Amino acid sequence: MKRTIGTAIFAAALTLPSLAWSEDAFTTDFRIEDCELEADGRNAYFSLVPGDQLVLSGEDDGEEVVVQITVLQQKRTITFTTERGKRLRVKTRVVEERETVDDELVEVSRNYFARCDQTGDIFYFGEAVDIYEDGEIVSHDGAWLAGIGGAQPGVIMPGSYLLGARYFQERASGAMDRGENTAMGLTITTPAGTFHDCVEIIETSPLEPGHESLKHYCPGIGLVQDNDVLLEEFDLHRDGDDEDK
Repeated sequence: MKRTIGTAIFAAALTLPSLAWSEDAFTTDFRIEDCELEADGRNAYFSLVPGDQLVLSGEDDGEEVVVQITVLQQKRTITFTTERGKRLRVKTRVVEERETVDDELVEVSRNYFARCDQTGDIFYFGEAVDIYEDGEIVSHDGAWLAGIGGAQPGVIMPGSYLLGARYFQERASGAMDRGENTAMGLTITTPAGTFHDCVEIIETSPLEPGHESLKHYCPGIGLVQDNDVLLEEFDLHRDGDDEDK
């Protein structure tokens, strides 16, 4: 998930206790075995409610970028063995992200998430990626899946925002994005409106030294800013039952 995702309500705490901390440490142990994992619901800044949609747009290097994020009705079951040796079979929600540049489709990713019922943490289990050039798929770079090649789930959005927390979002050989909670209580203005009590996350990766991605999330909405790309419009739905498709 190179660019985005976001929306909604509240929860408890990112589990940090087993990590031996150092100044530059990022959490890798989330004790996922202790969670009851759901493919539905929200936390304060991230939605798994089918039908929720965010549209962000902006200019990047002189090109007009539009990112559309949609929580799909679709689910995917992922089976993997945790680092403690427990085999889990998790039903995840599919969230689709479509990116266009100057009205040309450049990437479609389908990301797999589930919410820990006890903490509200949103776990990230992988993504399928299609990279386009001139209307044709040319690559699947960035794709990964928990359980394949030793990959493990990460946390895309903690249930409670703890200032200074650092955690791996992706945990695969070719996908190692990390998040750091760097600011809170922010007011962010976008074309879709002005939002308060927002938080900031800076994303990095050891695979791309020196590169940073700045994201702002606002309560009840989700992602409102991804670098220079800002929330243009949003459509949010109530929680509700849905059927697997």
